[in-house]
Amino acid sequence: MQRFESALDLAEHAARQVARVMGGRAELAELVSYGQTGLLEAARRYDPARGVPFRAYASYRVRGAIVDGVRSMASMPRRAYEKLRAYEAMTLCSEGASEDTFAPQPPGVEAAQAESALADHLGAMATAMAMGMLARPIRGEEGHPATVSAADTPEDALSRAEIMGKLRESIAQLPHPEGELLRRHYLEGERFDHIAQGLGLSKSWASRLHTRAVARLTKRLRNVVRD
Repeated sequence: MQRFESALDLAEHAARQVARVMGGRAELAELVSYGQTGLLEAARRYDPARGVPFRAYASYRVRGAIVDGVRSMASMPRRAYEKLRAYEAMTLCSEGASEDTFAPQPPGVEAAQAESALADHLGAMATAMAMGMLARPIRGEEGHPATVSAADTPEDALSRAEIMGKLRESIAQLPHPEGELLRRHYLEGERFDHIAQGLGLSKSWASRLHTRAVARLTKRLRNVVRD
């Protein structure tokens, strides 16, 4: 209970972030309530032996709980839904990197290497957010708009199709199960936790694989652009 009470501010902070993403289409108090539920679950499941500080661990659980709560609401405009998916993808990417971030660094790691790793992580987060914006809606989410709608201009639809084609090609080249995680979540609209369970992976390990896969994908896409 002490952990829960010491981190209550995380729920309000994350709720305000999501409220901005939603453009005022969700009540702040309701979002805070979702976040507190996630925080309580984090306090129960937290394992100090993994080396990740509680607040860092809890922040991802809180954000995930708020996103899940928003998904249970009534339908929302397509743009708001896309922003929510981008926020979720960014959170998932950061969560997967957290255990590596807090792990003891090997001797001889230079500042330049740390700076390069940070740049790679920021690039991966940008890729994850872009995929979230383009991703197929999660299956079973009634009332949420399709990725391509009548509101798209022919140019928009063509641009999306070209980008998705490049994503499919690049994802297909990733090793298993990394490629399968990205393909099924972003291209086929499956819930990430359901994919992890189906592959026999813990949510934590699946998140780390997701982050590694997005980092690989980012490098592949950079090479495509250069070519």
